[in-house]
Amino acid sequence: MASSTTSPCAACKFLRRKCLPECVFAPYFPPDQPQKFANVHKVFGASNVTKLLNELQPHQREDAVNSLAYEADMRLRDPVYGCVGVISLLQHQLRQLQIDLSFAKSELSKYQGLTISGQSLLAAAAAHHHFHHQLFPVNQPLKASAAAFDGYDSAGGILSMNVSPAAAAAADGRRTPVDLS
Repeated sequence: MASSTTSPCAACKFLRRKCLPECVFAPYFPPDQPQKFANVHKVFGASNVTKLLNELQPHQREDAVNSLAYEADMRLRDPVYGCVGVISLLQHQLRQLQIDLSFAKSELSKYQGLTISGQSLLAAAAAHHHFHHQLFPVNQPLKASAAAFDGYDSAGGILSMNVSPAAAAAADGRRTPVDLS
């Protein structure tokens, strides 16, 4: 069915034909989205899309058109891989995030496994406090740069706020550091 009597759907306008009331394209390619049909036509062809839509149940057509439009857009952006390139990239990112999560859980379990008695806790706190004043003496300007600091406190814990972007990139396997500026 045509979207209106005055304006043909994007498909009929692109194909330069009259948009009839029973037009299979009209519900899915409105006149204000001409590029959507142009991309689908360029990749799949109007006759193939017509055949596909006519073979589907009416409730399946909108999803099919959205799929075709997305695949056509991706195929035009990346003629070799199309959607598969995007899927592959997302799968790679998912694997990397799973590795990062596994590493974070491993590090967390190390700290959760530590059991410190009350006296040991006080001694550790005092040692850490003393260590802190050795690195950052009270009432004295800081002489060492953050780059010279190795990133670990006396108990062997990572002080993440003192890790440079380059060290963080090296630690998580990135080739180049993320620019945070």
